[in-house]
Amino acid sequence: MKSVVEKFVRYAKIDTQSNEESNTTPSTDKQFNLANLLVEELKSMGLTDAAVDKNGYIMATLPSNMDSEVPVVGFISHMDTAPDASDENVNPQFIEDYDGSDIPLGNSAVLSPADFPELLSYKGQTIITTDGTTLLGADDKAGVAEIMTAVEYLVNHPEIKHGTVKVGFTPDEEIGRGADKFDVKKFAANFAYTIDGGRIGELEYENFNAAGLTVTVSGRNVHPGTAKNQMINAITIGMEYDRMLPHNQRPEHTEGYEGFFHLMDFQGTVDKAVLRYIIRDHDKVKFEQKKMLASHTADFINEKYGKAVITTELKDQYFNMKEKIEPVKYIVDIAEQAMLDAGVKPVKKPIRGGTDGSKLSFMGLPTPNIFTGGHNFHGIHEYIPVQSMEKAVEVIVNVVKNVAKI
Repeated sequence: MKSVVEKFVRYAKIDTQSNEESNTTPSTDKQFNLANLLVEELKSMGLTDAAVDKNGYIMATLPSNMDSEVPVVGFISHMDTAPDASDENVNPQFIEDYDGSDIPLGNSAVLSPADFPELLSYKGQTIITTDGTTLLGADDKAGVAEIMTAVEYLVNHPEIKHGTVKVGFTPDEEIGRGADKFDVKKFAANFAYTIDGGRIGELEYENFNAAGLTVTVSGRNVHPGTAKNQMINAITIGMEYDRMLPHNQRPEHTEGYEGFFHLMDFQGTVDKAVLRYIIRDHDKVKFEQKKMLASHTADFINEKYGKAVITTELKDQYFNMKEKIEPVKYIVDIAEQAMLDAGVKPVKKPIRGGTDGSKLSFMGLPTPNIFTGGHNFHGIHEYIPVQSMEKAVEVIVNVVKNVAKI
């Protein structure tokens, strides 16, 4: 399974940044560079139906080698990397037999256990880091490499009995569109797993309910020398609105199952101000309460000023996949046992964010999330232990074995 490292490094060096400003799918043509390579490699393994469609979605099938029918299981990862950090000229560094000290990354950057204490969990292991100038791309090229390596292992070990295995790679996950054009019917799996989690052992089947909130404040600009009782300053009203939302329900004050209001952007002049928030909560009732509070706060300010100075636009983005996973909870149990069989302690925790698995679950394909092994995604301090990647491959193979026993 050592080939997972070779695959990961090769994939990481291919620029696949997505672009949230683009209206095309995929959002960047360069994602096809990796997609075409993956299709070629899948076909060389014997997955003859491997193909990438016009939107950059890859699907392939490893046929069953069993006489009896068992559920069809899928494994899915995304090819794109985040648009908020450079993905050009990725140059992975290898720290062998890590001794627990600071790791110089280059470009004056340092990966230190003083800042990232979990590094000490990997003393004695080999760690792949950035060179201090780009992200690493473990999110989610590690997942891609792990799936590819697991499939290759199954192909090369026909003595392992398995049912039909589906492989899917998607574009544009980092900009929230990864599952938008995924053809669940064509994929034809009974259930699937995204290989897109963080540290070793993570097993996730809960995520935030999510909404986007745009608050628009309409002001009135009057010369400040004669502004008394006439000026309506959209900037200060926007600040007033933000102060009325619960201070302790901001991301910097929350963890675990706690939701939040997150002010992402604030642009304003006296005439007009626009505030953009994301609203998150795992609990559906609390989620709806947060949305109501956002609207009622605007109503209160409008009443205070005696006119509609504020309008709000709320848009649901995705929902907690727990609702769709719980009726088929056995698929989480399969993954948990696969980890135990690999000597990995499962760590079940809610995702404090979104995942393709959420949208896929609501599209009819229940899809929990399994770890890749990476840390500190989307920046120069990103790293991944080699042993964690190898264990991820083992877990995927074990899932396939366990499904064959159903």
